Amino acid sequence: MDARNNTPSVNFSSSEQTPLAGAPADLTFDIDLAGATQFGNTSRTTDLQQNGYTSGAFVGISIEGDGTVVRNYSNEQSVAAGQIAMASFRNPEGLSPEGDNAWSATQASGQELVGAPGTGLLGSIESGAIETSNVDMARELVDMIVTQRAYQANSQTIKTQDEVLQTAINLR
Repeated sequence: MDARNNTPSVNFSSSEQTPLAGAPADLTFDIDLAGATQFGNTSRTTDLQQNGYTSGAFVGISIEGDGTVVRNYSNEQSVAAGQIAMASFRNPEGLSPEGDNAWSATQASGQELVGAPGTGLLGSIESGAIETSNVDMARELVDMIVTQRAYQANSQTIKTQDEVLQTAINLR
């Protein structure tokens, strides 16, 4: 190191350990560190200009009204992952049940018409909604009680007819 000029000197010498073919030539260069300090800026607040996002962890999935599936990350960034497609048939009654709420197209149903939700005759997607039962429990309970009472009345009628028949047979 040259202490007077504050410049380091680097020298390479040849040895049998160097991977170069033959004897390498000496290499010398100077580095000028004049004006360089550890604290190159005065102590003051500077403007922050960022050109990207910090790293983010996956936090969940949301579905937009148009069927777009969006991945959400902890750095407040969202990325579209795909879109849900919907299908319509000319004759839905012609579909063949496959089980577990799955259906397949047949000649009677016609070819499926696939598209994005909300376009043409296709329905829309209600994101975040929970489908509840479409049965009125109070009404069903009343109907069950009425049916049970009708069954009891009919069984009493049969019992009465059986007793009248037995009496008629005993009169002979």
